[in-house]
Amino acid sequence: MASTKKPFSLFEVTGIELEYMVVDRESLRASPTVDLLFKDATGAITSDVERGDVEWSNELVAHVVELKTARPTKSIPAYREKFASEVRAIDALLEKRGLMLLPTAAHPLFDPFTETVIWPHENNAIYALYNTIFDCCGHGWSNLQSVHLNLPFANDLEFGKLHTAIRLLLPIIPALSASSPILDGKPTGWLDSRMEAYLHHQEKLPPLMGDLIPEAVLTEEEYYREVFGPIGRALAPFDKEGIMDHQFANSRGAIARFDRNAIEIRVVDIQECSSADLAIAEMIVATLRALTEDRWASNYLQRAWHQKDLLSIFKDVIKDAGGATIKNHEFLLMFGLDRPTATVQELWNHLFEQVKGSLSPEAAKAVRHILDHGCLASRILAKTGAAPDKDRIIAVYKELATCLREDRQLA
Repeated sequence: MASTKKPFSLFEVTGIELEYMVVDRESLRASPTVDLLFKDATGAITSDVERGDVEWSNELVAHVVELKTARPTKSIPAYREKFASEVRAIDALLEKRGLMLLPTAAHPLFDPFTETVIWPHENNAIYALYNTIFDCCGHGWSNLQSVHLNLPFANDLEFGKLHTAIRLLLPIIPALSASSPILDGKPTGWLDSRMEAYLHHQEKLPPLMGDLIPEAVLTEEEYYREVFGPIGRALAPFDKEGIMDHQFANSRGAIARFDRNAIEIRVVDIQECSSADLAIAEMIVATLRALTEDRWASNYLQRAWHQKDLLSIFKDVIKDAGGATIKNHEFLLMFGLDRPTATVQELWNHLFEQVKGSLSPEAAKAVRHILDHGCLASRILAKTGAAPDKDRIIAVYKELATCLREDRQLA
């Protein structure tokens, strides 16, 4: 995020990345043709398409395209129309090939063991090494679309505050963003199936993910010792040519990027439209700002939480989203909610009332829609039913694709 210029300070800017799957317009079958999309846009196969304030990029697999802020933005709301406009531009190009973008964090019918195609062009050496080590043909590897939020820090003091706040908030974020309730043509029992699958995709080399919730480290030196050191040792037998960047290999739910003085949050499922994604981003940023300002509890108390205790809450939330119950009074106190127990829905309602004054009107409306009607995953299941057939799933996900094109939330 930062370059040779003075690093950005806390919450001065935000970097946002949105991922979508390219699919057949009728059958919804994944189409590994992002390279052709880029060729249609630029005249050549490339890894990035520069479009002013928004860029398009490739990902690990050839059927996923990423839209991202070309530069960190001082205003998240300013990107509502920018992202929506780029979605429409991509859709116009894809339509000529009978294709379209599909939102949500996981394709409900995708078979990762037969349909996965690793990106074959630039940076393929890195992707190929990952595939050699982990076999990326699986849910959580080739069937996942997420939002990445990049938040800056200027020095170790700011890093410590931000990292501490993010660790504390990570367990409850999926209650807002869960959008992946169906895999392999049936409901999984997890509203955030993407994150449930993601929890298992580094089991071959556990240091790369740790406990998903990052360790309580406060400085760059400590991070290199406690996080990057074990990652490097785990990778060494496989990466004999030294092509893998430890920062790239770090698979925690939030990762430190010291190359750009930012922390990247990775537990946010993509929504049905970019306006909803940006609204959740605003809500997360506003809550993190309050945490770093010690609004409800001191930074000292916040950083006392062990990652395994936070992971326990996270696992409940990715299963039941807002319906999960937090029975840890001390955790609720970290957010100013003095109750012995509360559902995560009740906690987010409390936080919304606390920070809504700092949200844009559009974001406040979109977050209120989620809080009133449930996360996208629960709204999807309300439309598919508990045991949907393939035709019903396709019909609902076509409606979601329409929501994406029209930049509106699913009712």
